[in-house]
Amino acid sequence: MATQETKVEVSEDFVSKDLGEFEMAWKWGSAAKNGAASEEWTGFIDQGVSLEGTLTVKGTFRIDGNVRGNIISEQTVVLGDGAKVEGQIEGNRVVISGRFDGVIFAKGRVEIQAKGVVTGEVHAPCMVIDPGGIFDGRCHMLASSDAASTASTVTIPIRAASNS
Repeated sequence: MATQETKVEVSEDFVSKDLGEFEMAWKWGSAAKNGAASEEWTGFIDQGVSLEGTLTVKGTFRIDGNVRGNIISEQTVVLGDGAKVEGQIEGNRVVISGRFDGVIFAKGRVEIQAKGVVTGEVHAPCMVIDPGGIFDGRCHMLASSDAASTASTVTIPIRAASNS
């Protein structure tokens, strides 16, 4: 089967790549309120969209569709209620309301919200699981300065408590 390569050019700042390693180029300005720092939204994958490969983004990115592969962000990765992601996520902050199966590397924190389901490994200095959120796997708590390396990790096994 022949493989067709598709390239898209948007502006001089956009580095066009084949769809196996897709980079988003559009941006929405996030208005900061009361001088608070804001993250720049880079884009999203809506419900009904499937992507297989590596997704590299510079800002905050939301996923509500299906992704199989690697997601790399310098800011926040948000998996919405409809998201089904399998693979690896690297980011500063990862917020999960959908389903994720794989490995997460976060420099800041990982949040599993009430509808979120995470199966696999989490490497982060901070992990928050809201009531109703599900985590089935291993959590490696890293010191904030050691988030990039796994040289000094503390492994904390998580088990569900029974209500007897």
